[in-house]
Amino acid sequence: MAALAEKTAAMSLKGPRIENSTEGWPAAKIRDTFVKYFQTQGHTHWPSSSVVPHDDPTLLFANAGMNQYKSIFLGTIDPKTKMATLKRACNSQKCIRAGGKHNDLDDVGKDLYHHTFFEMLGNWSFGDYFKEEAIKMAWECLTVEFQLDPDRLYVTYFGGDELKAPGVPSDEETKKIWLKYVPADRVLPFDAGDNFWEMGDTGPCGPCTEIHYDRIGGRDAAALVNMDDPDVLEIWNNVFIQYNRDKHGLKELPAQHVDTGMGFERLASILQGKMSNYDTDVFTPLFDEIQKVSGQAKAYSGKIGDEDVDTIDMAYRVVADHVRTLSFAIADGAVPDALGRGYVLRRVLRRAVWYGQHFLGAPKGFVFRIVPRLCEVLGDAFPELRRARDTIMAVLEGEERDFNRTIDKGARYFSKKADALPTGAKFPGGDAFVLSGSLGFPLDLTEIMAEERGLEVDVDGYHAALKEEQDKNAAALAKRKAARSAGADMTCAAAQTAALADAGVPKTDSDAKYVWNERPRAKVLALYVGRGGGPKGDGFVARVGPDAAVAGVVLDATSFYAEMGGQVYDTGALLSSDGEDAVRLQVDDVQVYGGYVVHVGAPLASLRVGDEIQCAVDYDRRTRVAPNHTMTHVLNFALREVLLGGLDGAKVDAEKTGV
Repeated sequence: MAALAEKTAAMSLKGPRIENSTEGWPAAKIRDTFVKYFQTQGHTHWPSSSVVPHDDPTLLFANAGMNQYKSIFLGTIDPKTKMATLKRACNSQKCIRAGGKHNDLDDVGKDLYHHTFFEMLGNWSFGDYFKEEAIKMAWECLTVEFQLDPDRLYVTYFGGDELKAPGVPSDEETKKIWLKYVPADRVLPFDAGDNFWEMGDTGPCGPCTEIHYDRIGGRDAAALVNMDDPDVLEIWNNVFIQYNRDKHGLKELPAQHVDTGMGFERLASILQGKMSNYDTDVFTPLFDEIQKVSGQAKAYSGKIGDEDVDTIDMAYRVVADHVRTLSFAIADGAVPDALGRGYVLRRVLRRAVWYGQHFLGAPKGFVFRIVPRLCEVLGDAFPELRRARDTIMAVLEGEERDFNRTIDKGARYFSKKADALPTGAKFPGGDAFVLSGSLGFPLDLTEIMAEERGLEVDVDGYHAALKEEQDKNAAALAKRKAARSAGADMTCAAAQTAALADAGVPKTDSDAKYVWNERPRAKVLALYVGRGGGPKGDGFVARVGPDAAVAGVVLDATSFYAEMGGQVYDTGALLSSDGEDAVRLQVDDVQVYGGYVVHVGAPLASLRVGDEIQCAVDYDRRTRVAPNHTMTHVLNFALREVLLGGLDGAKVDAEKTGV
């Protein structure tokens, strides 16, 4: 113990003790102190990677600080890159855990510590220092730089686990190092579930050591470590990547690495003397802005569970967390969408909208108005937020507008179905699927509405309906492929346009193609099954059924963009207009012939001339197409300006060509 006391005394505080408060440790100072400390220890400040891992298809979002260094750990990095020269690095990495293996979305708001977006402070060694230096720097950073009370810190190490990590010895080296700084009764062994890290079933792996902090102090809290006690929380994890696992077992790596991660928001709560991450200045400016924008009379008060009777505090946490996630994701190139990470972002936004409007009383179109304040709070640390501010606001405003078109309809649909249920019945999974697929209500929002009524959603039934829809879509796709392989000629020539004109069919009004995110109604004026088909051989029929491989529909008006001017056609669906929004035709191609717009695809239900339908363009796809079209014109303009001196064109002859 004498040696321990001597070691601790040697790490004396630098200057006077800083008060544990928002004024003493504002968020920017915490981030800056961490980075500067490790820079003095020879680390390169390597900026956070994009939260959207464009080059890593295995991840929806960056969810840990080590993601961008994976190629270094795997030994696959291009030696010509600047990153390949790194020996030591540090930063605050932007992370999102929503969707995929690591998903905290459904827990956000219910407690005081879950987030979908968070920052991970980290330092890394790539074949340079290892356990001795990593532990020393972690201890010094916490107890000297951040002035944490050493008596409140507990550390864990890998104590062996023949079941989960067979053949891996107990990490006695780490234990021995820690005993230089921490009394033996606060150096605790745990199994592989807590203290052994693996990138996957094979690949780099190794033991880790965690540092836990007791918020209460003045007691023995060893028994509360790793017990999910909110007052005894893990703040820093140091991973020692010393093995490689293959099908033959474990082998020592020739170059051993260190990968560490410390939750920024958790550290802020400790240094600012708060019992919750949400009470720090990371979130309080956002709560103030949310109250201002929503018009909510009650300020955030930090209640959870039964104490949060009206769910107002939970709603504050949901909105604040979700606007952070959405803003960083959009700034880094993602957008709410119908697939993959885009679908996750759409769920995040709609969850924020629902909680804000339903529990805070916010007006429609409020989430995007919080963005400017967020950019003020985090713009210095992450300048990309300021640069993308207008883009973030525009994307969120459009998405909110789309959801708000269906939110009232969805609530009415839910109420109608719930009111008809007998006592004790579950909310039907098929109806939950209609809310999700047709009205834009993710399953978790339906579960929230059900919970408010004391109902439970039939989740198994929901997934069964989802699978049925997926199977139906797969069958429709197979049918469309079969139609193409059968050589059905769906083009129209003079004979077809003349037949339409002779029948008195007016040309299609396509002005609605310039209006986005609408579902206008239209009337079926003609049905086309291809050249040579139909009773007259001109291809036109009075009815098509789901047994038809392919059909073309001519409407009196449409919001679909037909292929023209170098831009590809819209896709989407023609839906029933009876309120159920059932798909009548899956639109895979749109062409215009002599002013008649023909929507081509596989019928999924019967269609007759005279039917009324809704045009449902896939605006997510159009959102990706339109910028490419616009930038083509921009490129043409730039080429004319730069190469042709501003001329509108150039002659093409035997000696030269021009744009």
